[in-house]
Amino acid sequence: MPLSTVDWPDQLAAVVFTRGCPWDCPYCHNPHLISAALDGSEPAWDEVRAFLRTRIGLLDGVVFSGGEPTVQRCLSDAMHETRAMGFEVALHTGGPSPERLNEVLPLVDWVGFDVKAPFDEYERVTRVADSGGRARASLRALVASGTPFEARTTVHPDLLDGDALNLIADELRAEGVAHWVLQPCRSEGTRERLSGARFYPGDVPEGLGDGFESFLVRG
Repeated sequence: MPLSTVDWPDQLAAVVFTRGCPWDCPYCHNPHLISAALDGSEPAWDEVRAFLRTRIGLLDGVVFSGGEPTVQRCLSDAMHETRAMGFEVALHTGGPSPERLNEVLPLVDWVGFDVKAPFDEYERVTRVADSGGRARASLRALVASGTPFEARTTVHPDLLDGDALNLIADELRAEGVAHWVLQPCRSEGTRERLSGARFYPGDVPEGLGDGFESFLVRG
C-alpha cells in the first residue's frame, strides 16, 4: 500500500504486506496472504525497495504487515534496509513466533499487537493448538523491550462475549499493557461467512478499560 494514515497512528506510512501466516482466523481480511506460496502477483523486495526510495522525505515510516511478517526469514534484513533509507519501522503481528519477534524488536519503532482471545482460548479463533502460549510469550517480550505498542482485539460476538473481553482485559493488565484497542469485526471480505451479529461501542462491559493508559473502540 503506497500510503496509509491508519496502520500506524499519527504517521504517514507505506505498508508492506508479507505472505504466510500459521494461524487461520475466520475474520482474516487478507486470506489470500495466509498461504506462503507465491502466485506471481507479488512485487519482489527489489521493487519494494525501489518504490520506497522514491518516497524518502515524503513518508514517516514503513509498516510490515501481512499475513504474519515474523514468519519471514528475511524480515530483519528488510527492516535494516528500510531504516538505512531513513524511515521509521512499524510491525503488525499476532505473535506466533516469539523467537523471530525478539530478533527484530531492536529494529522496530512501534508495534500493533493483535490479541485474539483469552490466552487459554486462542485455539477457538486461530484453530492452532498452543497459539495462545506463543502469543503470550511474544507479548511478554514486547513489554520487556520497551518498544511502544498498542494491543488490539477484533471482536465478533460469535467469538468473544463480555466474559471473554473481561478476561482479556485482566490478562493484559497483568502483563503490563498500557494501550488497548477494540475493533469490531467486519464480515465483508472475509474468507468465511460469519453471522450478521456486530459488536458496538455500547456493548463494551462496564469498567473494561479501567487500568489502561488508553482504551479505545475503533469504528
